[in-house]
Amino acid sequence: MGNCLQSVEPSLSISGNSSKLAWEDIWNESEWYDYKSFDYNDTSLEAAAPCHSCNLLDNSSLPFFILASVLGILGSGAVLFSLFRPLFHWDLCPGRLVLAQLAVGSILCSIVVPILAPGLSSAHSTSLCRLAHCVWYGSAFAQALLLGCRACLGPKLGEDHVPGLILGLTVGVWGAALLLGLPITLTSETSDELCVLMSSRSLGALQSVHTAACFAIFFLLPLGLVGAKGLKKALGRGPGPWVDILWLWFIFWWPHGMALGIDALVRSRILLLSTCLAQRVLDLMLQLAEALAISHCMATPLLLALFCHQATHTSMSCLPFPTRQSSHLESLGGKS
Repeated sequence: MGNCLQSVEPSLSISGNSSKLAWEDIWNESEWYDYKSFDYNDTSLEAAAPCHSCNLLDNSSLPFFILASVLGILGSGAVLFSLFRPLFHWDLCPGRLVLAQLAVGSILCSIVVPILAPGLSSAHSTSLCRLAHCVWYGSAFAQALLLGCRACLGPKLGEDHVPGLILGLTVGVWGAALLLGLPITLTSETSDELCVLMSSRSLGALQSVHTAACFAIFFLLPLGLVGAKGLKKALGRGPGPWVDILWLWFIFWWPHGMALGIDALVRSRILLLSTCLAQRVLDLMLQLAEALAISHCMATPLLLALFCHQATHTSMSCLPFPTRQSSHLESLGGKS
């Protein structure tokens, strides 16, 4: 993905032999321009910057976006189908409705991945770009909040225990996720056939809110869960948050939240980068974190399938043999 080997030639170089310029060439009236007529925008300023970072996610990375989208839709769709059909006894998974919402969030993210990909210029418009960012971040926020609520509530999310809790959790989580995705929706536009953020200074507050939301949900939330688990275990005051394999989901978004937080500190001049190498490292870290976040579309159905397999195997082994046999016969009857 990307081309990091192409060197950027400087626009102006002055050697020792050419340092002396003819004054008649400088003061030649034909060389004067009306500088007020020039239109300086962010693109021209970025091109004139002395520090050029390589671009990993450019047009050459389109196959990666397409692959992540297709595998994410197929994998999450298969998991969602298995949760509501008598296949593999996945109907015994605790909190099956919450797992189904995680699969739906993964499908939504997978659907909009090609819209955010570079190289599909015909698919880009301002309204479509805003919708894609809203769905992408809204679904990611919803998945993170669902995992956090599931870790805190644990077995209480069983659909047979408190049915009203699932409905309230669903409305609250997805409503909060859409609100958190609203700032990025309002600041999105198309520029050079890419979905980017608007550069208007009046929208800086919305961009700051979006960065803070990503930092809190993707970076601080998993750290808080791990810290609460370790603290309760050290003090011996209960088991703490419910830990399972689904916590690995945060690995794909944790670097994204951290990288956005560091980038916000650099842009606000709170953290100063003294060298061009440091800026290049930050740019590379931002793009690697974005690629890792896109990879969650392929990893989420695998995590859900592995969790359901482990939970179903444990539930079936705890049942007495006659109950297990009757459950197996019911499953066969449902398949036929």
